[in-house]
Amino acid sequence: MRLHKLTLTAFGPFGATQEVDFDALSSAGIFLLHGPTGAGKTSVLDAVCYGLYGAVPGARQSPGTSLRSDHAPVDRPTEVCLELTVGGRRLEVTRRPAQPRPKKRGGGFTTEKAQSWLREYDPEQGWKALSRSHQEIGEEIGGLMGMSRDQFCQVVLLPQGDFARFLRADAEARGKLLGRLFDTRRFAAVEERLAELRRAAEARVKAGDEQILALAQRIAQAAGPAAEEAALPEERPGQPGLAEGVLQWAAVARSGARERLDIAECVLAEAEGRSAAARHALEAERERARLQQRYAETRRRAAGLEDRRAERDRCHEQLARARKADLVAPALDLRDEAERAHRTAVRARERTRAGLPPELAEASLEQLAGRERGIRAELGALDAARRAERRSAEIEAERAGLDRQSRSDDELIQETAEWLSGWDATHRGLRERIETAQDAATRAEQLAGRLEPARRRLEAARRSDALGVQEGAAAAALTAAREQAVDAHEKWLALREQRLRGIAAELAGQLVDGVPCTVCGSAEHPEPARAEAGHVDRATEEAALAAHQRADRARAEAESELGVLRERLAAARAEAAGPEAGTGTPGPDRTPASVAGLRAAVDRLTREHAEAHRLAAGAHAAREALAAAEREHLGRLDDRQQAERRAAARTSQREALDREQAVLEAELVKARGDCASVAEHAGLLERRAGLLAEAAETLRAEQNAAERLKEADGRLADAAFRAGFDTPQAAAAKLLGDTAQRELQHRIDAWQTEAATVADRLAEEDARAAAGRPPATPDAAQAAYDLSAKLLRAGAAAHAAAQERGAELGRLSRLAEEEVRALGPLRQEHERVARLAGLAAGTSADNERKMRLEAYVLAARLEQVAAAATARLQRMSAGRYTLVHSDERSGGRRAGLGLHVVDSWTGRERDTATLSGGETFFASLALALGLADVVTDEAGGVRLDTLFIDEGFGSLDDQTLDEVLDVLDSLRERDRSVGIVSHVADLRRRIPAQLEVVKERHGSAVVHRAVGTLSG
Repeated sequence: MRLHKLTLTAFGPFGATQEVDFDALSSAGIFLLHGPTGAGKTSVLDAVCYGLYGAVPGARQSPGTSLRSDHAPVDRPTEVCLELTVGGRRLEVTRRPAQPRPKKRGGGFTTEKAQSWLREYDPEQGWKALSRSHQEIGEEIGGLMGMSRDQFCQVVLLPQGDFARFLRADAEARGKLLGRLFDTRRFAAVEERLAELRRAAEARVKAGDEQILALAQRIAQAAGPAAEEAALPEERPGQPGLAEGVLQWAAVARSGARERLDIAECVLAEAEGRSAAARHALEAERERARLQQRYAETRRRAAGLEDRRAERDRCHEQLARARKADLVAPALDLRDEAERAHRTAVRARERTRAGLPPELAEASLEQLAGRERGIRAELGALDAARRAERRSAEIEAERAGLDRQSRSDDELIQETAEWLSGWDATHRGLRERIETAQDAATRAEQLAGRLEPARRRLEAARRSDALGVQEGAAAAALTAAREQAVDAHEKWLALREQRLRGIAAELAGQLVDGVPCTVCGSAEHPEPARAEAGHVDRATEEAALAAHQRADRARAEAESELGVLRERLAAARAEAAGPEAGTGTPGPDRTPASVAGLRAAVDRLTREHAEAHRLAAGAHAAREALAAAEREHLGRLDDRQQAERRAAARTSQREALDREQAVLEAELVKARGDCASVAEHAGLLERRAGLLAEAAETLRAEQNAAERLKEADGRLADAAFRAGFDTPQAAAAKLLGDTAQRELQHRIDAWQTEAATVADRLAEEDARAAAGRPPATPDAAQAAYDLSAKLLRAGAAAHAAAQERGAELGRLSRLAEEEVRALGPLRQEHERVARLAGLAAGTSADNERKMRLEAYVLAARLEQVAAAATARLQRMSAGRYTLVHSDERSGGRRAGLGLHVVDSWTGRERDTATLSGGETFFASLALALGLADVVTDEAGGVRLDTLFIDEGFGSLDDQTLDEVLDVLDSLRERDRSVGIVSHVADLRRRIPAQLEVVKERHGSAVVHRAVGTLSG
């Protein structure tokens, strides 16, 4: 992850728009962010975090904290724009928090919702928009970063004092921070899951024990007194041997229940014998009492029969006369039926005559029939008129249909005429669309040919700007190299001249007594020259010469590098200037266009090319539309011709219908008469004929009914005489209904049946014998039998209870055995899960250090962090200190997250709290850098090319500060840049690349500074 540019608007203390060029700051490897207290140094880091995650670090994200600057005008929105490269992609994230803005209408303010934009840079297409969704942008950035906001703030924005606290913290606090950074919640979830499994298994085992104890209670209830022979096991779930004790106790209860069942069977057999004897005695007494009572009742019934003998004789005589009258009943019924039919026929005749005309009120049957035949003949003559009337209606329907077709064709002709009136304009418009699309295709080809050279010029202009910056740096480096070469040359010449002046002393130092002098040849050396103060020897001169040669080579290399850069710059500028008019080659004296101008030209050509391509793409659709319009034109012309032909045909058809209608109307006028239609006239005749037919029929029915009534009277008189009655009325008086006759016969039959029954019962020998014996005593026998039955029921109940108790004990015992067998695997599963849960939670004896699973994982991560931090701590402390991870327990707490420092001067390991302020700073800094490396590896290897360190350098001495800066400078070997946030003045002299935050009355501002330059 490398930051390129940050733009702030109305954010925190910055009222205006401020830009931070991280590319320029990061080019030096280390840059300084400084300014007075409260100016807004930390706000720059907050803006970086807000741009990435939509939130600022730590407590500054509290609900009552606003990100909007109090110095900004009300119409200037708060906005953060961050440009960075992450995961090989160059992105631009723009965020606006929720903030008040003036209402567009009226006064006051309204709250504008938070907004986000994400763009990506494509070398060929430039910036392209990706999303405006907060959630999508968060998921995209989070996936590329590979770490959460808390991890980013802890790893990239190394905060003030946090790692000093982490260095001195206890294991509990250190574990919380590591847990957030390395996201070890899944291991804590494993611990919790194992604990849940242990609790669930324990609950199942307890439930099984409770089920067994519940069965034991039910066995005790079922066993009754047999359960008292052995004590029930102690009711405590989880007790060892509980299941076996319950099974043994149940076996004892079943044995006692079987003994009581044998006793109950003996008692029941004796009670059954006594009950059988008492039942036989009761039945004998009841039989004697029944016979005595039966004989007495029979004597009473015989006396009653004699009292009802006269009534039986009267019923017999009445029944005989009623049966004779039954012979006359059919003739009476026939006469009544004939009389009713005659009355009905008379009423019908009177009703029909009331509907006839007055002249037919007394007409005979022949007159009515003749009048009906005349009307029927008249109805037959109206059939032809009916057909003519139906044809007339059909002609009207045909004429209405012709009118509808005529209106439809008229509308079609009118619509076609209106459409054809605009055909010429439509045709010209479609032809113009085709020509426009063809011209656009030609223009698109031309613009495509101009667009690619323009893009190459834009890229060349960008390279030219970059090479111009490099040329300036190379020129400055060449000037410095030349000055160093001149200085080295002058120094070498001065040392050489100084050595030549003292060369005599140097030669004198080589003289040896007896050896000739190499200058004068004398073997005697009476007064050799002596070296003066500041004498330069050969080694010093040669060292100066070597320095001069190195400086000269550096100058030559700088000149060569500057020459190469100038050649590349000239080529880039020539390519950016474009070809000369008419030659196709770059002009040597043309001034290259600016990047902004070329970018605008490329954007303009891109838009024009896209517009031309869009217009050209419509050529096919335009041709299709023209072909469709021409087909529609031909179709409409054909439709108009067809409509005109149909109109001519309808005219001749309508004239023929008019002639036929006139003939039919003359015929219908005669047939309708005074009625509105032939159908109405026919209906009137139908009703008249119907009345006449009905009147004739009722007259005929009346005559027939009178003849049948006369015949029925004769038959009735003859039947009464033959049955022995003087008149039909006398026979009718003796008639009885079937119910009355059956009642009389039933009373006669009942008396005879009772008489036969009494005679049979008086002849019974058993009843006469029982009547001669003493009266029976069934109540005493019943009391004796009830007592024996009560004893029998008690014995049977005791026996059934014993049987039921034995069966229930057997069933419950089998259930208990099944529960015990089922509980065995559950108990084994509980022991296994409990052992694993205790091991993961650090409470079991197998876990010697009492370390939880999450702490064990964090201890491994802490060991990696300590190893990574030690590599830098040794350099910062000149090899004195080493960080080591400790698994030892501290007090009563669990082990695994201890952190100690080893002092190589003493060879002892001591607590990190014993470090001094400066030592604590560089130790915590080394720990932070090591933690950043480990978290980066954990996050999928995402490169963190930009880090920030906030404060702490004021506690270091000069030597330690140099060593810390050397370590930070070594991060450039991994292509990293480090931003230091500090007030220390000495850092402003040591670090050339600086970003100063200036505090002003109208809001803070940022200023970029470099050695020898000042730019804002």
